[in-house]
Amino acid sequence: MRENECRIRRNDGAEILAGFRHIAVNLLNNTKTFKTGLKRKQKKAAMSTRYLAEVLAGQALS
Repeated sequence: MRENECRIRRNDGAEILAGFRHIAVNLLNNTKTFKTGLKRKQKKAAMSTRYLAEVLAGQALS
């Protein structure tokens, strides 16, 4: 997720964003409908709003 390129330096901003990234990785890893690696799941979620909604909801959409 390119954390080394993150330019947030003020207060607790970096820690808060790291927490959000951790949550996003956990949600993607818990998704079982698209069985590939994390990078491919990230790309699919970025390109498909349906898959992104499925990941955020935590279950498959019918």
